[in-house]
Amino acid sequence: MSLSSISPIDGRYENATSSLSEVLSEHALMKYRVKVELEWLRYLANSKLEGIRAISSEENTFIDGWLASYSLEDSEWIKHIERMTRHDVKAVEYYIREKLQVSSLIELGEFVHFACTSEDINNLAYAMMLRDAVKNHWLPAAQNMVSAVSSLAVNTRSLPMMARTHGQPASPTTLGKELAVFVYRWQRQLKQIANLEYLGKFAGAVGNFNAHTSAYPDANWREIAKNFVENTLDLTFNPLTTQIESHDYIAELFHATVRFNQIALGFAQDVWQYISVGYFKQRVIAGEVGSSTMPHKVNPIDFENAEANFGLANATLNHLASKLQISRLQRDLSDSSALRNIGVGIAHGMIALGSLTRGINKLEVNEAVIQADLEHEWALLAEPVQTVMRKYNLKGGYERMKDLTRGETVTKAVMHEFIHSLEIPENDKQRLLELRPETYVGLANDLVDVILEGNA
Repeated sequence: MSLSSISPIDGRYENATSSLSEVLSEHALMKYRVKVELEWLRYLANSKLEGIRAISSEENTFIDGWLASYSLEDSEWIKHIERMTRHDVKAVEYYIREKLQVSSLIELGEFVHFACTSEDINNLAYAMMLRDAVKNHWLPAAQNMVSAVSSLAVNTRSLPMMARTHGQPASPTTLGKELAVFVYRWQRQLKQIANLEYLGKFAGAVGNFNAHTSAYPDANWREIAKNFVENTLDLTFNPLTTQIESHDYIAELFHATVRFNQIALGFAQDVWQYISVGYFKQRVIAGEVGSSTMPHKVNPIDFENAEANFGLANATLNHLASKLQISRLQRDLSDSSALRNIGVGIAHGMIALGSLTRGINKLEVNEAVIQADLEHEWALLAEPVQTVMRKYNLKGGYERMKDLTRGETVTKAVMHEFIHSLEIPENDKQRLLELRPETYVGLANDLVDVILEGNA
């Protein structure tokens, strides 16, 4: 960790985000650009177009080794060139040509960056960066967090708990069912994120294959570009663009991620409140300090940290999702500057996911407090009593229960006296008399199965 880092992403939280540097740093961007350029050179060489020879097996091995061994020193080499060119993608092209000097591929040097605009290289590099960051890093972290909450939900599915609507005592539920609500919401967002396409364009300066057709007017450039983007780079081809890929898929990805994060932020706030009322205890970690002056405290810092970082992630991702969909005429450069911050939004999300998962794994359910909350809340049975009264068309059931319970302390004896006074069939009366606050949970237990079905 560098104490001189401006951003906590690369400073205080470096351990939580360092794995992302291989896919979202400037070094990673250069590496992916080099991959696009070399794969395009290889693709052209195998296209049988006039004037370019095929690549030998030894030369293919050379390219494979080059890509596999690409290092920070290569990126520093590119940065050195960029200081002279003042153009980042042109620096990549010159770097590749220089490295080809030691290979028989030097005679193909003029086909490096052939018919490409810098955005052809950049949009494909960013698409691969995002794909690999989400699928290999963010999604596993998100799924791990959701799995932890899912396990807790299943384990507490039968634990009765007083609900709170508007912060006030409300009809009982179970702790597991309330946790399962969040799991179900996350599952829907994860399914959308996992199925999103990562688009790429490869059609030249303004998206029309102008340069391509000037050199090879009879080639099927639309098909060539589609095959390259989809079969070589494993992306989805965008067939109709200006100079830039329109970034709609990035907006779709970031908006879905924002929804996931916002659900998680709400979860962190709810758990914080459950901790504050004693429903959860936090496992004590030896050596940790909760307060600099109050030795007894075990603060819910993991949930507070998660809340802050989900908020920061969403602020960045929301801005990028809105900004990137707009480009003046055939292009302007503002998207290029904005795209350099995709790692910021994803990294804050990763920090939050790590904190939330850590906090969840330290939770211990305090059943005694949860049960004590329910024991004295006999007024919660006003709902089933007035509902059964409606069933038998007893007039003013709601109003009568309101008069009995609102603002009053309702004991078991008071509730049973009222139930005994009702002129309803004996079987329903007996069923109401057998109800207790902790047994009035409806189908809460069974509803937890929904999240298990979602994982099937």
